[in-house]
Amino acid sequence: MKDSFKDLAYNELLTKREELKKQYRDLRFNVVIGHVDNPLEKRTLRKKLARINTIIHEYELGIRKV
Repeated sequence: MKDSFKDLAYNELLTKREELKKQYRDLRFNVVIGHVDNPLEKRTLRKKLARINTIIHEYELGIRKV
């Protein structure tokens, strides 16, 4: 279930975050329209975004090294 975002570099994390944000935005739109196969996907995308944001924040604080 968990993706291994810990292995990605800082720049890769930023691009992955943008991709996930776009997927989440599209999924939210489809939920409103009513064309979603897996409604739990919204929760998993939100958790993935939180994991990536945490790792990016650790890089910014200097906890993780580039």
